[in-house]
Amino acid sequence: MRHHFIAILTMLLTACAATFSSAFEIEDHAIFGDDKSEQRLRILSTADIEFFAPMISSYLSATPEIQIDYTVASSTEVMRAIYDEGASFDLVISSAMDLQTKLANDGYALTHVPSSLPSLPDWAVWNDMVFAFTQEPAAVVISKADFAGHPVPSTRQELIAALRRDPERFYGRIGTYDVRNSGLGYLFATQDARTSETYWRLTEVMGALDAQLYCCSSDMIDDVESGKLAIAYNVLGSYAAGRGETDRLETVLLSDFTTVMLRTVLIPRTTDQPELATAFIDHMLDRTYGNGPTPLQNASPDISITDAALHRIRLGPGLLVFLDQFKSRSFLSEWESAILQ
Repeated sequence: MRHHFIAILTMLLTACAATFSSAFEIEDHAIFGDDKSEQRLRILSTADIEFFAPMISSYLSATPEIQIDYTVASSTEVMRAIYDEGASFDLVISSAMDLQTKLANDGYALTHVPSSLPSLPDWAVWNDMVFAFTQEPAAVVISKADFAGHPVPSTRQELIAALRRDPERFYGRIGTYDVRNSGLGYLFATQDARTSETYWRLTEVMGALDAQLYCCSSDMIDDVESGKLAIAYNVLGSYAAGRGETDRLETVLLSDFTTVMLRTVLIPRTTDQPELATAFIDHMLDRTYGNGPTPLQNASPDISITDAALHRIRLGPGLLVFLDQFKSRSFLSEWESAILQ
């Protein structure tokens, strides 16, 4: 009998361990609003808490009776949570537009017709499921100390020239996304490669200089600010701008082309609070396109949507091309050959 009990206990512990190990990885978590409220909106997001808190505060100021449970994870972990594990959330917010599009395309999102739909630009909504509420450029963040007395590059060709001209200064001190693990990094990289062959030349130069690979924009910015890095490539400009004025950092939007990501929100089919979810989306879109300014506006660099150099990534099935397994393997193989030298 004792051996039978031990066998059952071992099986239960093994099952629990397997369940725990398969759970998606959480980076941060916070509760906003009334902790005794029976109405709770659960948000799974790639946006850092301090970045998104102003939007939450603006919503709670009008609806203080709601509690908001906010979970932060990487874009790949967000995808894993919803697509693979069926995790229960009411809203999914991500910077990885391609992964959001795949969730919607594959039946993991509910439709919604926002109250502000007539005022939404065509590029901000796809199939009444995916909604864009920010425009955030990919930027180069540089250390002012490392470029003191040197011209700041304004194009990728000038950046390549600067790196080749002074390799000792930049060796091991260039940061960029590890596109194998970062959904946003992969999106930026594939869009860059689509736009210009210069991306591959730059990637090879960075690889020859022992580029450091990162999961997140905030970590790269931290290392530029500390002096560990001289340059961070394809950082979210909104996160850099959110640091405010500093004598250590400079944010550059490259003039040959600047890729602009649209941060998006959708309602997963796992929601058990669809009315709260739609109300929050309406608030977000109204603050973005209607009764603004949006609470996130101050955290974004000033961009002109009429500037020919700006390349806004468009929502839609075109984003699924590089999620094809063959395309993805081919791209990652070429990227690894360039960056891992």
